[in-house]
Amino acid sequence: MKPQFELLLIWVLNALALLAVANFVPGISVDGFGSALIAAFFLGFVNTLIRPLLLLLTLPVTLLTLGLFIFVINGTLFWLVGSVLRGFVVDGFWHGVLGAVLYSIFSWALSSAAAQLMRKS
Repeated sequence: MKPQFELLLIWVLNALALLAVANFVPGISVDGFGSALIAAFFLGFVNTLIRPLLLLLTLPVTLLTLGLFIFVINGTLFWLVGSVLRGFVVDGFWHGVLGAVLYSIFSWALSSAAAQLMRKS
């Protein structure tokens, strides 16, 4: 399969995962699929560029907490994107942490299912 198609598929699956998170977590809301696509794009952008830098800067704290501080970083970034974008709202830090965890799980499950389906084709 072409890499462009795979990238678009992952983007759409991440938007669907974000819509699922909004249905499970009361403090997170997404206005619609278009807003979910934009939010998924910005979450991917933030996780690609800013998250590695934050992980490096907070490495001592992450080691002291046996990796649990990564939940704080992920929740903060999820909350940050929800604070910046219109149409995607994260009410607070703890909603951001729960949303980030569920978003990771849903995104992984959808991507794995899509990969299985593509292998069978």
